[in-house]
Amino acid sequence: MSIDFTLPPDVEAIRARVREFMDEVVRPAEEKLYANAPAGEPDRRDIVALIIELRQKAHEWNVWLPHMPKEWGGLGLGITAMAFVSAESARTTFGPFVLNAQAPDEGNQHTLLHHATDAQKERYLRPLLEGRVRSCFAMTEPEVPGSDPTGIRTTAVRDDTSAEWVINGHKWFISGAKGAAFAILIAKTDPDADPPQASNTAFLVDLPADGLEITRDIDTMAGHGNHCEIRITDLRVPDESILGGRGNGHLLGQARLGPARLAHCMRWIGQTELALEMLVARAEERQLHGAPLAEKQAIQWMMADSAMELYAAKLMVLHAAYKIENGLPFRQEVSFAKHHVANMLWKVVDRAIQVHGALGYSTDTPLERMLKHARSARLVDGADEVHQALIARNVRTAVRDTGNSRAATGDFDF
Repeated sequence: MSIDFTLPPDVEAIRARVREFMDEVVRPAEEKLYANAPAGEPDRRDIVALIIELRQKAHEWNVWLPHMPKEWGGLGLGITAMAFVSAESARTTFGPFVLNAQAPDEGNQHTLLHHATDAQKERYLRPLLEGRVRSCFAMTEPEVPGSDPTGIRTTAVRDDTSAEWVINGHKWFISGAKGAAFAILIAKTDPDADPPQASNTAFLVDLPADGLEITRDIDTMAGHGNHCEIRITDLRVPDESILGGRGNGHLLGQARLGPARLAHCMRWIGQTELALEMLVARAEERQLHGAPLAEKQAIQWMMADSAMELYAAKLMVLHAAYKIENGLPFRQEVSFAKHHVANMLWKVVDRAIQVHGALGYSTDTPLERMLKHARSARLVDGADEVHQALIARNVRTAVRDTGNSRAATGDFDF
């Protein structure tokens, strides 16, 4: 069996074009934005204006919507090819937004493409792909562990007199909710369903809406990030707002979250590459006792550990993407990648800060901002411990059923 890691020429051309676009257009624009911002933090309106301007240039460079089919205005890249494009775009702050391939919209675009009716696609998917609107995915609740969506307390009860659903509940950390044109909202419609996974349904909700109140943008370590808390009181939506069929909310969420977790990993790899390159550049230029920091063994260990961890991360992401793209079981491999890449991102950015010293701790480099965002990586789309528990369960099952661990360790025969 041959294993070929060479990208097809057309994919390599797109990857190279995205890198050139980020280097020549996006990064200089970002640097100018931050340089002109009071206290180094640009106003949200200025950020939005820049993204809109750069999105027009993304069309001109033919890098717009790389992950969507050509018939929907995209470049038609599969998830394996997107691993390279996402990493390139994430080497900048706003690159994924400029390509219209950012969370949560990217995951919602895939969800609508595969589960929406034709009418829903025209109403919600098309304007989302054209960049005219944004969206959010409303599942997480403060009272319920996010790792167990069967416990969702938000309810949707059908009013047979009006053929409408009445929704009540409480959501939080709903990314992108403020300013979104619609939400994919998960609510419990069948509390006595057997199995419990069939108790939830996904609804498309136009925003703003009577009965849905965004109570706050939750403050985080990284400041305001449009991660909102929402109160839902007697919100009414029609039957045709159901997405993917009644009782399929859990399956739809799981189908969305697997690739979405991997998409996060792809972007984190780009951020890690940038941090490692900054670490090396600083170590080469900084002199200590008559020699560059890079000559010190302790610094070389940081470089070596970071390079090995990044290499393993890239292989994990590529293998998981390959399995998804070829219709193979992928949950174990995605959990491997999600846990490893999230932890690697934190460690490499932290090492880069250490090598930069006081400069790294300041806000004069992007590292401070990168570290604050990196800490969330071990929480979003499943905390570390959730993925470890899943991995361990799969290992136990494999050994029990087959007498070996291969099915739970990449399914390779060496």
